[in-house]
Amino acid sequence: MTNVRKLNYQHLLYFWSVVRNGSLTRACEELHLSPPAISAQLKTLEERLGEKLLVKSGRTLVPTEVGRLVYGYADEIFGLGRDLLDALEQRPTRRPLRLVVGIDDVVPKEIVHRLLQPALSISQPVRLVCREGTLERLMADLAIHEIDVVLSDSPIAPSLSVRAYNHPLGSSKEVWMAVPALAKTLRKGFPGSLNGAPVLLPTEDTAIRRALDQWLDRHEVRPVIIGEFEDYALLREFARAGGAVAPVPAVLEEQFHQAYGLATVGPANGVEAQFYAISLERRIRHPALLAVWENARRILNG
Repeated sequence: MTNVRKLNYQHLLYFWSVVRNGSLTRACEELHLSPPAISAQLKTLEERLGEKLLVKSGRTLVPTEVGRLVYGYADEIFGLGRDLLDALEQRPTRRPLRLVVGIDDVVPKEIVHRLLQPALSISQPVRLVCREGTLERLMADLAIHEIDVVLSDSPIAPSLSVRAYNHPLGSSKEVWMAVPALAKTLRKGFPGSLNGAPVLLPTEDTAIRRALDQWLDRHEVRPVIIGEFEDYALLREFARAGGAVAPVPAVLEEQFHQAYGLATVGPANGVEAQFYAISLERRIRHPALLAVWENARRILNG
């Protein structure tokens, strides 16, 4: 007979209460138990799981990396318990769906906003949490379930050693844009006019940068790279300040013209920015993520 591993949910409740309240004292008040009683149950839980869950930081207890993972599951478990009580009382659930999205720095925030907006418009309330960082850091968070999905301009690389799935959202062609005076000067003779012109580019470790470098090589154009950026929002601000040309996804061309005062120099024909949702699930099931997926097919060239 198979030996079934069992978890004491009462012990898990004590741990969840301590982390949620941020204090052993407040957890004791909530649970109407003494500190020694809760401390003993927490120690039993750690022994059962074979992992340290809490460490002292000054005068408080904070979760370890494993503790954060356990807390995330506990929050879902006891959240479902609250939903069950609401359902039995024939009341609509008050608990919103939580969607934690990791955003690769290189993805333009204007595209992120367009992609995620429908997640807040589904019938069930949604609490959206956005975190930014490098793809490597975000994938590490995804692996321990701290985030639900990563939005990136490239699929997950095998070197990251995380078993995850790439969900293509679509693509957008690229155009070169600059402040109106510089754009007007460079339109004549484009793309050769970019030879020796000042440009701003994403860093070399990004997929879109590699595609742009290949485009420049094909046209035998050698611009002067005056800035390289991991964060596309910073690249955009330098472009707005004038003095250099920047690549912009064509889906944002009109917005960059209206909102930021940039003008089009010319298209980077053959270059497309790709966008992916990376998750630990082979199929997207989260209702808010499904809304994002469907919206991406409308606004991108999926």
